[in-house]
Amino acid sequence: MLQIFKMAFRDLGRNRRRSFFSALAVAVGLALLMLLSSVIQGEMGSALESAIQLQTGHIQIRAKTYDENKSSLKWEDLVENPDQIASDIAKNSDVKAATPRLFASGFLSTGDESSGVRIYGIDPGSAANDPYRAGIVSGDFLTADDREGLLIGQPAALKLHLQAGDKVSLSVNTSNGDVLEQTFTIRGIYSTNTYGFDSSTVLLPLAKAQAITQTENHASTIFVILKNTSLTDEAVKAINVPGLEVKTWKDLNALLTEFESLANSYIGFFYLIILAITASVIINTLIMSVYERTREIGILAAIGMRGGRIMGLFLSESLLLAIGGVLMGLVLGVLSVYLFNIKGFYIGNMGLNGMLVSDTIRARLTVDKTISVTIMTFVATILSGLYPAWMASRMEPVAALRAEK
Repeated sequence: MLQIFKMAFRDLGRNRRRSFFSALAVAVGLALLMLLSSVIQGEMGSALESAIQLQTGHIQIRAKTYDENKSSLKWEDLVENPDQIASDIAKNSDVKAATPRLFASGFLSTGDESSGVRIYGIDPGSAANDPYRAGIVSGDFLTADDREGLLIGQPAALKLHLQAGDKVSLSVNTSNGDVLEQTFTIRGIYSTNTYGFDSSTVLLPLAKAQAITQTENHASTIFVILKNTSLTDEAVKAINVPGLEVKTWKDLNALLTEFESLANSYIGFFYLIILAITASVIINTLIMSVYERTREIGILAAIGMRGGRIMGLFLSESLLLAIGGVLMGLVLGVLSVYLFNIKGFYIGNMGLNGMLVSDTIRARLTVDKTISVTIMTFVATILSGLYPAWMASRMEPVAALRAEK
């Protein structure tokens, strides 16, 4: 076997340029697979993380009749005594933060311009609001006792030409169906780098949101953030809230998980295209090698080398090309992901409706994905050598010796 590998290595060295570019084709194919999978992984992971941190949490406890698409403020659709429930849930060691949140709809107006917004009533002191707190680009964050301040997203501020300290009029739907209007001061402008959320979400202190919507001591949901997403099932089992329903991030992000499954299906199609192109290069290289070495193959067969060993010789060449190509591909793949992440790919407000997609796509290279695409490329390269190797092993010695050089 060692002798076969030595012969294969020597044969590849006869035409070093062709062998190099064949291995490079394998490397480029693997690098493309790594970049493609890491971009999909990064974007899906980022979208899910954004949805959990900004919109759904890991767990929500709410009334069974509540419909998040309507932001209902009816008493029967809200959670009563939310502070007590949140306090009880926060005692669980798996819970990072549990806080009441109130959702309402309204209009933000300034001068002749207005914009529909979704209002989040939040407890400013909760750790669940760290993404907003860390995203303040101007002004200050809210305080729990603020009755005249709000936060606005950067895209909405740019659209309405607003700055921290400006006055705006906010019209809000109430629990009895009326619309109340009040003038607020913009305490700060925030950015979570998620256009779909920042362009339409206004943050108010929970107490003020409850007062203006006339829903005192009620909230739309108990928003729960866990220390680790993998703890979701265990945390749900520990929650006991009679009369209310418990929803997990999987339930609340069904569209995102379905889209991820669809994306993985399409990405598999692109995998096949890239691997097919790579395989065609290897097949072409080895077939050319077979034709160039026809007389040599005839001599080997004539002196007693069996067809199986001749086949093993060409498979060894494809194995060496696979090893060299994979090693180069891993280097190129890591480098391409690194270069992609220097600035990422900015998509701005091109996100999908119903999904919180980050403004900038980043690649996320994971060990399991790297291993899987590496194995796929390696196996495809080895299999590409089967036909040329079989063709070489089936040559008749006499006919091969008569072949022209």
